[in-house]
Amino acid sequence: MQLQDFFMLMGVGGLFIILGTGSVIWGVVEEKHYYNALAEKPGDIREFLDRSPHHPQPAALRIGGWIAIAVGVVLLAVGFALWFRVRG
Repeated sequence: MQLQDFFMLMGVGGLFIILGTGSVIWGVVEEKHYYNALAEKPGDIREFLDRSPHHPQPAALRIGGWIAIAVGVVLLAVGFALWFRVRG
């Protein structure tokens, strides 16, 4: 393998880490915005007392972000391991 292949693998791993971190942050912000909007709405709070309102998008963003971070860390580690093996 050429040295450029290792850098490309590490670059894709870094991109996955960046996108995953952005997705986790986006999910947290969306969830906070959703719950703040519900709290400001006058009316019945029984929905909060009985159960958590069903809104799966922020949780899906956070879970997908953590998966992307895990994949990025694996790609980055494999790229570094192969690069050091060829270099040394």
